[in-house]
Amino acid sequence: MAAPLPPKPGLPGMPPQPQHLPPGATAAPGQQPQPGAMREFSPVFLCRIGQETVQDIVTRTMEIFQLSRATQLPNGVTQSQAMYQDRFGKLQEHLRQLALLFKKLRLLYERCVEMTSDLQEAPAELVPYVGEELLSAKVEPCNPAIIQERKEVMEKVRQKNQEMKILMDQMRNLLWDVNAMLTLRK
Repeated sequence: MAAPLPPKPGLPGMPPQPQHLPPGATAAPGQQPQPGAMREFSPVFLCRIGQETVQDIVTRTMEIFQLSRATQLPNGVTQSQAMYQDRFGKLQEHLRQLALLFKKLRLLYERCVEMTSDLQEAPAELVPYVGEELLSAKVEPCNPAIIQERKEVMEKVRQKNQEMKILMDQMRNLLWDVNAMLTLRK
């Protein structure tokens, strides 16, 4: 299911890509490319391989959990030692393959980052602000009637949220009272 770690210049099991020759150089007809020539894969292709690797990781992890679930803890009953050794061997093999898949995924990630470093921008803050008002994005000036309508809608939403909070508190108190009465009744 999982292949061993790929070497850095090219990934085994992938279809051959055209060789990139320096400008002005042409390959002679019938001449085989040199083994030291570096093959380039597109980042999209590497991402597809990465996606398949992630699917393999998920599959292996599910198999590990299934093996763990099927294993009975020792409860005084003697089971076959060979059965335990077999399950232990399978578990070790799955863990070894899982480690290899994670290494392969790391290599693919590093290769994609390396190939697309000129395209990437520094990521913006990904964690949303909690408890702070977000800075509004720069927008074109709107009609004052639209701005007023937006303010009215926002105020209505705040009022409805406050009403819902009050209702939830009342329901919580009612449930506490009902549970207390049921407890006293028993």
